[in-house]
Amino acid sequence: MIASPPTDSARSPAEALPERPLEGLLVVDLSQFLSGPYCSLRLADLGARVIKIERAGAGDLSRQLYLSDTEIGGDSTIFHAINRGKESLALDLKDPADLAALKRLVGQADVMIQNFRPGVADRIGVGWEEMHALNPRLVYGSISGYGDDGPWVKFPGQDLLAQARSGLMWLTGDAAQGPVPMGLAVGDMFAGVALSQGILAALVRRGMDGIGRHVETSLLEALVDLQFEVLTTWLNDGRRLPTRSQTNGAHAYLGAPYGVYAAQDGYLALAMTPLDRLAELMEMPDLAGRPASDAFSARDAIKARLAERVAEKTVADWLAILQPADIWCSEVLNWSQLMQAEAFRRLDLLQTVTRDDGVSIDTTRAPLTIDGRRPAGRRAAPRVGEHSETIRKEFGL
Repeated sequence: MIASPPTDSARSPAEALPERPLEGLLVVDLSQFLSGPYCSLRLADLGARVIKIERAGAGDLSRQLYLSDTEIGGDSTIFHAINRGKESLALDLKDPADLAALKRLVGQADVMIQNFRPGVADRIGVGWEEMHALNPRLVYGSISGYGDDGPWVKFPGQDLLAQARSGLMWLTGDAAQGPVPMGLAVGDMFAGVALSQGILAALVRRGMDGIGRHVETSLLEALVDLQFEVLTTWLNDGRRLPTRSQTNGAHAYLGAPYGVYAAQDGYLALAMTPLDRLAELMEMPDLAGRPASDAFSARDAIKARLAERVAEKTVADWLAILQPADIWCSEVLNWSQLMQAEAFRRLDLLQTVTRDDGVSIDTTRAPLTIDGRRPAGRRAAPRVGEHSETIRKEFGL
């Protein structure tokens, strides 16, 4: 087991980072783009030392995957966001010497992660069987698009395409809109979360029996699991497909008022609420006295009427009426408004990470606390091969 380098030795005790539970674990990450790197980011946030294997020269393809025209230190913001706190070792895996160096490194590692297309890892000599024989204690994590078998196995494991095949895209939006993709790469992210959970479980088991394991997931598996609540309803409800709302759609299985409504100056979200109570508070006698079944059977008509009423006041007006009555409602915030909220500031979810070459980037922090303290790291994403020389010396590569 390899200890993390003492990155905070020059800081005073008051500045030292809190101990993190995965300190001392070595993760070798061969993955690219989002799903695998998101998994290793979670492990890095918890203290693991992550050595990112990149192609010499070009590096991870996500370095050039731009979400906007913002570039920091020659790389995209998405690369910085998902690779902060990691080290970079540049290798050419088609070069026998570099491949041998990688295997020596994996032989000393606790975890290896890869998201090659199925069959590629075996073909280049870094598949599970070979790596397990090399290092029986190794926990080996794999992410694919649709598993390692079946008619979809050769299709691109890309988030939008996985959303399309998973049913999630069909489930989202108003009835007349057609399929609506999520505004985030949720397949990539949730596959990374699933893999990190599996890796942590395998590490716990290894602590009992000393044996590594192969943990596998896919974008499709993660997206199906994300829908477990509504899929379970469908599977046990005669497999009747739900009907999305014609307007203000938010959940295909929930009736009125569940949805988002335009007010005079913004948007108001209304969750599960008895219509009689809402009718009284919003001064809408036409909604009073309806049977509970109307919330679904007359969903579109009720939502249309609510939309008319909500539009007559500001968001603040409605919150002042509804929140004191314990109605489940909220203003809809954009990022600027979220950052100004005291509730958000108290969570301390943002940080600035830096690099020796002067690169500095504002980003998020780990979404959990341990013993009341949020794990933190101050190092930005690495340059391609930034740590190659020191890693080679340290591990005898």
